[in-house]
Amino acid sequence: MSAETPLLGRLAVHYKLLSAEQVAETTRAQARETTPRPLGELWIDAGWLTRAQLEQLLALQREVKARQTTSGPLAFAATAADSASAADLEQTAAGQPSTRQGKRIDRILGYAVSKRASDVHIATGERVLLRCDGELAFAGEVPLDGAQVARLVDEALEARQREILAREGQIDFSWTAEGKARFRGNAFRHQGGLGLVLRAIPLEVPTLVDLGLPQSLAKLTNHSQGLVLLTGPAGCGKSSTLAALLRLINEERRDHIVTVEDPIEFVHKSLRCVVNQRQVGRDTGSFARALKAALREDPDVIAIGELRDLETISLALTAAETGHLVLATLHTGSAIRTVDRIVGSFPSNQQAQIRTMLSESLRGVVSQRLVRRADGEGRVAALEILLGSRAVSNLIREAKTFQIRSILQTGAAHGMRLLDVSLAQLVRDGVVTREAALLHAEDPKALLSSAAGPLSTD
Repeated sequence: MSAETPLLGRLAVHYKLLSAEQVAETTRAQARETTPRPLGELWIDAGWLTRAQLEQLLALQREVKARQTTSGPLAFAATAADSASAADLEQTAAGQPSTRQGKRIDRILGYAVSKRASDVHIATGERVLLRCDGELAFAGEVPLDGAQVARLVDEALEARQREILAREGQIDFSWTAEGKARFRGNAFRHQGGLGLVLRAIPLEVPTLVDLGLPQSLAKLTNHSQGLVLLTGPAGCGKSSTLAALLRLINEERRDHIVTVEDPIEFVHKSLRCVVNQRQVGRDTGSFARALKAALREDPDVIAIGELRDLETISLALTAAETGHLVLATLHTGSAIRTVDRIVGSFPSNQQAQIRTMLSESLRGVVSQRLVRRADGEGRVAALEILLGSRAVSNLIREAKTFQIRSILQTGAAHGMRLLDVSLAQLVRDGVVTREAALLHAEDPKALLSSAAGPLSTD
């Protein structure tokens, strides 16, 4: 076939949708028209191609053109769909359904895993972005068009989830790249079209050692009832810490563990415990509905992916007060703000009662940050740890949470610590720079005074 034959025609012949003679015939017919119609329309008019086949062919043409203009080791973004599209196109031409679903998105996610990225950002009109060690970087030179992103979203979602996305404009979901990692994802509509953000979750449930966390946190799993909270901003590793604590319980106790998540992140196999994991939207309508049901399912331990609303917080407190160990995450910045946030979620006429409930049930608050390491090799956790004690209980009950800071300052012998103390220790040990620590400090002046040594120039 002549190199002057249009790319679309060469692709149609390569994938045996049309013969070279048919392409040549329609190309000549197109040249004779006063207002030339697209080749694809001529093929459909001739009955040689279906509309679905043409759409796939046009999509493949866009990808091939993108590939021709992309260079460098990160060129996968514009071409991630290429091999799967070719296989799909061949099967469509033969009247067969595609058998390679997920190949395109798996290729992107596999690359992200190889780069140890924590998050993958995909959006119409943008280049693929990877977040590595807390920083975003482009992973390609060519923006993805609407058709490419739509296909990736379709691959990631089930039919029911696509309906929800179309109706509500966003949906949370999980995805497994076989043998590589699980991902927690959110698909959404935006001004330019569709978007997709996925967070990597290792297939193996981590241990405290894996996460670089102190073994003293294991004490939080020794309680038979009460409330343990893992807090911090988005992306600080709360879910991983929660998973590590659940793994400890699963390995050491003979209990019934019920988790309520949106979506399910780490998958826990039943070891010594029986573990039932429920996903909001798939297995249950809401966190609150699942928690109400959980109280009738003879649980010993209840793990809540996130305390999102008043009803969920109220049910968690009730469960902790009635003989269950409840572990949950919350988006708060410190132990003190966590206590104030829970109490402040309730109407003022209920807050005295809530303070009493919380004072009696709170077993610990772990507030954490992930700080970039000085050597550039990943991030390390800095922790604030508040453990339940009689003194803490009294301050919560008496609405004197501002005094909890002094307990954190003097409670090192009992395993408690302030976030700034943790950051200062990392600076003194040379694990992080003072500049990196200051980005997360609650009291920068106190951090500077306790972190001895010259100011880093890194």
